[in-house]
Amino acid sequence: MADSDVLTFPPVELAPEDDLVRAVEAIPLVRDAKRLAGWTGAREVDEHGLLTPDDREAAVRELGLRADRLRLLWVVAVNGRLVEVTRQGARPGPGTSDPMEFWDGVVMDVLDRTEEGLTGSAVVDEHLTEILATIYSVREGMPLVSLAGGILQAHEVGCEARQPELRRLRMSLPGELSEAMRLLEYCGLIEVTGDFVRLSGPGVWAVRRDLLREGHDAPSLGEVAAFAEQGAAELIDAMLAGKASASAATLWLERRVPEDAARELIKIAASGNAAQRGTAGTVLEELGPEAEQAVREALDEPMMWRYAAAWLGVRDLEAPALSEADGAWVAVDTLAALLYLGAPVDSVAHFDILGEDLLALVPEMGRTDHPDALAVLEMLGRHHPDPLIAKTARKTAMKARSRP
Repeated sequence: MADSDVLTFPPVELAPEDDLVRAVEAIPLVRDAKRLAGWTGAREVDEHGLLTPDDREAAVRELGLRADRLRLLWVVAVNGRLVEVTRQGARPGPGTSDPMEFWDGVVMDVLDRTEEGLTGSAVVDEHLTEILATIYSVREGMPLVSLAGGILQAHEVGCEARQPELRRLRMSLPGELSEAMRLLEYCGLIEVTGDFVRLSGPGVWAVRRDLLREGHDAPSLGEVAAFAEQGAAELIDAMLAGKASASAATLWLERRVPEDAARELIKIAASGNAAQRGTAGTVLEELGPEAEQAVREALDEPMMWRYAAAWLGVRDLEAPALSEADGAWVAVDTLAALLYLGAPVDSVAHFDILGEDLLALVPEMGRTDHPDALAVLEMLGRHHPDPLIAKTARKTAMKARSRP
């Protein structure tokens, strides 16, 4: 997964494991899968490893199960080792020793069923992982009408749905989504209260596990809480060392007055190196206009005023105009972060942060007063994979070295 594909989710509070285990055992899907396994015992299966038609009918009748959920229950029972299927037929299985690993497998079985049709809604099945991630990102849950609107937007943008299909979905999706939520509640992933939906305790645990498996930043509250109590310097150093993620920075900001947080970050950025400045600036970008006064004060900082001007301008607040020379200074500062991070600079991916503007910026970089300008030009000259940019950087570095 490319870094650009990594999503950052807010930290969540996980229930204690003992509570999660008890909650998993009470999930209707889990209870029914265990009941089905116990009922099955040792008996014949068909050529697909499923209960025979007569036994399927008997299981539905005797256990009071829904026929349309029997296949899912059987998959959960078999994959969870509640039932073993051999050439001789089905027999009781040993089960799984770790209840939460069993639950993780149950959720994967549920999500894997979307290709065959899990919820009865093709659109909901297609966007189910996105739906769960959306609910996960809103701690207190969300109204079903908002969720339906998000699904429609995702379907329009991601699947390029045409207007006739969207008009049909606007009529049918609320009912389809409501029915799908009932199934997910049966599966133990969500809780529905009226028209409001949120993840259950086991649902939070399972969705987070899936997000981590996909490489996303989805920490628990316990993992980032310690960083929230530290100062800006410790937070930035931890982020640069890869010990703290963007989620830690988000929680750090949430626990501070915006102006105070901005002043702490600006102090580090104004006195630190390019890597510290870039990381502090990234965190600063999460703050809104309520931090204006603190950022405006940074206009007097030689190493920070350009970033402060850009921050103000993006938010349509009064700010000094930036020249091409200022743009070149910022470009040097951006690339200088690679030097302080000790990052490998033999890949074009590391230079793509400036896009196609880099060639035009290189000559101007040599005229800036940035303390790292020469080091950045030499890095480009040695390592940039584009021969024209590398040559221009070497010529510019030569001129910069010979200038009084």
